[in-house]
Amino acid sequence: MSCQQSGKEEELDNEISKNVANSNTQNMPIDMPSDFDFSIQFGVQKKNEISTFEGTVTKDLIADGTATTEFILTEEEMKDIYEKMLEINIAEKKEFTPEPINGTTCMAEPHGEDEWKIIINGETIRHLFSEEYCEPTNDAKQLIELRNYVFNIIKTKSEYKSLPESKGGYE
Repeated sequence: MSCQQSGKEEELDNEISKNVANSNTQNMPIDMPSDFDFSIQFGVQKKNEISTFEGTVTKDLIADGTATTEFILTEEEMKDIYEKMLEINIAEKKEFTPEPINGTTCMAEPHGEDEWKIIINGETIRHLFSEEYCEPTNDAKQLIELRNYVFNIIKTKSEYKSLPESKGGYE
């Protein structure tokens, strides 16, 4: 991974870093609603995906394309994930563009991107951000931690373990 310094305003306003929350409410119910579902696309070119809507996980095999399999999260796992979302108030507007330090922002290549879609009580919440910044905002760090938490649950599933290993890498 290489870093480059950039002070360009348009890069700070990079569309990918903007929050796209369609929610009119920032108050999440304490108890997980029956319609709670989510999907996360992440990694370089967002080729990895975890979707409770479809009950599928897609793994980026890099040189060999992607592989998808079905999985099921238990009610307890869904409640745990919902509680983590509640802790960081996933429904509120998030800030993903860091403040420049001495007029510049460190950028990383290659970088992953995360795109979240969450349904809570009939409302769709979306967050889209890039990991191009060397120093992500606290909001970005919280969503990265949440994604890693979910992904670690998925990685324990036999269905995920049965997927082929990734080959190659990104430069």
